Amino acid sequence: MNLEQRLAAFDQADLYVVITEAFCAGRAALEVLAMTLAAGVRLIQLREKEMADRLLYGRALEFRRQTAAAGALFIVDDRVDIALAAGADGVHLGQDDLPLDAARRLAPELIIGASTHSLEEALAAQEAGASYLNIGPIFPTQTKSIPAPLGPEAIDHIAPRLRIPWTTMGGIKSANISQVVRRGARHPAVMTAVTAAADPTAAALQLRQMIKERG
Repeated sequence: MNLEQRLAAFDQADLYVVITEAFCAGRAALEVLAMTLAAGVRLIQLREKEMADRLLYGRALEFRRQTAAAGALFIVDDRVDIALAAGADGVHLGQDDLPLDAARRLAPELIIGASTHSLEEALAAQEAGASYLNIGPIFPTQTKSIPAPLGPEAIDHIAPRLRIPWTTMGGIKSANISQVVRRGARHPAVMTAVTAAADPTAAALQLRQMIKERG
């Protein structure tokens, strides 16, 4: 797919599931991936910050194989090189990662997402050419060392200023996902709400239904 096709597929997706094996409740990341795809999730991110490059590349290839078979978009966290080498659809960059303009020069046809934690960062990412940006963390989370939660009210402050798609992340679960969806979040991103659930397929299906009901 080219960038235009990937962005169209992004627009059609709903739940965005981020997978890190350490947060898969003792299961293999690939097992959780398969269970997540079985729920119809079509937006997947591989996030492994401590994995050696060769192992990460191998993991990314298998994620690409499974997501391609399911018709899902595959995003790699942080690593433009791994995303390109594995044939991923995109890369998600943090504030300390490769700058957006440099990433775009290397990967003109990839979706490039950006993590942002304030209105200023969101507007800067938008102007720098991000394909989408993430607003977060919304709620308290144990999966990342990141700034204090912004609260769902941050969406009201930031989203109206955006011209590009956006996601939300940080502590989003079934008990609070309605707070972001009713503020316009079409692609809420979650990790442990799915990956650490007793039944990831059932958990993802429930969250997808909650997004649809509020949409």
